[in-house]
Amino acid sequence: MSNFLSEASGIQEELAALRQHIHQEPEIGLYLPKTQSKILAALDGLGLEVTTGTALSSVTAVLRGSKSEKTVLLRADMDALPVTELADLPFKSQIDGAMHACGHDLHVAMLIGAAKLLVKNKSKLNGDVVFMFQPGEEGFDGAGHMIKEGVLTASGRKADATYGLHVMSSSNPTGSFTTKPGTMMASSDELHVTVVGMGGHGSQPHTAKDPITVAAEIVCALQLLITRSFNAFDPVVVTVGQFHAGTKANIIPDIAEFQATIRTFSAENRTRIHTEAVRLCKAIAEGYGLKAEVEVVEQYPVTVNNDSHAAFVGQVAVDLFGDEGFIEMQHPIAGAEDYSRVLEEVPGSYVFLGASVDQDYTKSEVNHSPRAMFDDAVLYRGAALLSELAVRSLDEMA
Repeated sequence: MSNFLSEASGIQEELAALRQHIHQEPEIGLYLPKTQSKILAALDGLGLEVTTGTALSSVTAVLRGSKSEKTVLLRADMDALPVTELADLPFKSQIDGAMHACGHDLHVAMLIGAAKLLVKNKSKLNGDVVFMFQPGEEGFDGAGHMIKEGVLTASGRKADATYGLHVMSSSNPTGSFTTKPGTMMASSDELHVTVVGMGGHGSQPHTAKDPITVAAEIVCALQLLITRSFNAFDPVVVTVGQFHAGTKANIIPDIAEFQATIRTFSAENRTRIHTEAVRLCKAIAEGYGLKAEVEVVEQYPVTVNNDSHAAFVGQVAVDLFGDEGFIEMQHPIAGAEDYSRVLEEVPGSYVFLGASVDQDYTKSEVNHSPRAMFDDAVLYRGAALLSELAVRSLDEMA
């Protein structure tokens, strides 16, 4: 086993400084020039083959090993959220309305750390390593854009294995890693519904076609559709987060609109709920003599780990950090990830790293909270794990 843990400890302060610098200037979406500049500066002088994206501010770096027959891809997302930071930190966001509330600034620092460690141990690499710094994870499909621009073949051949890491502020003990074989995270799509009726006076609903009551019935019926048509052991979640209709209490409007998020844990149910939800919405509206305009907006597919790669991540984590360094994940979570697109193309595994600042992690603010905080002390652990995964996976494929 390599000596990555002690070497990573030696650059911990450097990684923390980089993370805090990124945290102060968060950027949202696909165009992140300041974050990109910080990454390029951190990679400068390492001897990597560095390219940047055209449709987005991505950074792809390739490290050539002693052999170039196999490739492992390591990924970090780098975008922030449209959240005003309320956490009391000395390096608090300086950008109004933007915050690294999901820990992507830590992801960047850890992948930079892995790049530095692997360059230093280049002679141990039985293959190439691709470092994927990705904007636009938070709803902009940055992974999809980078795949279109060739990140999976950046080394000259398609990657043979891939690993990604995400910090969690409140779901597992600080410093511990967790993952599971198979489905790890849900798909994410949106259902957009407009019920078209005919407006009128609220005192005479029989002379109008009320879209509000019909839309409300559709909202409730979607929950009944799930509980009576889908297996409870292959969950489907539909949550209506927006509902808009009307202007005054005594006016029946022409239209009522709502939007819902759809989460599934299998590709089969994802396809099925799309079809069934559209059918149900239209049928209920038609049953009352109204019309429903329905659109399913596809976002991210189910995040599915390769079974053997997930087991490999667990073993490497235990080897590096002992039995307490790894906790097998019992159930997938309903959050979604565009790294799922990479895992659809390349076998690998996603892994979570506990980064709570509280002794009792269950009392911490969750990811995406304006008060979310993450412990910089885990940075060297993430860098060490990613480095060890790259070396050992290439060894096993050699």
